[in-house]
Amino acid sequence: MTASKEIVVLTETVRVQQDDYISLTDIAKYRNADDPRFVIQNWMRTGFTVEFLGIWEQLNNPDFNRVEFEAVRNESGSNAFVMTPTKWASLTNAIGVVSKSGRYGGTYAHKDIAFEFASWV
Repeated sequence: MTASKEIVVLTETVRVQQDDYISLTDIAKYRNADDPRFVIQNWMRTGFTVEFLGIWEQLNNPDFNRVEFEAVRNESGSNAFVMTPTKWASLTNAIGVVSKSGRYGGTYAHKDIAFEFASWV
């Protein structure tokens, strides 16, 4: 992924990739500029989010691991449940949310998912 453009939303500059993946990290900075990853993790641990991500993946990803998704869904919402973008992708073979390190790094999501995240923030 390489940054193709930036848009300004309220007070934040948000990176958008050529393949319609939007930076969740940049969106999360609106709530917590110092540690946006915690905003993303809190969103990902809710039962609603896990359900939403699972439905999106089932519609858009033929390689989605539905068996592992069921295990994640059963755990979601509990007080001890923790989910990160990297963990989600590795467990379920997800493509809708991706984390990248280095230049232009951060957590990116397909625009459908990014808009849902933005409405939660």
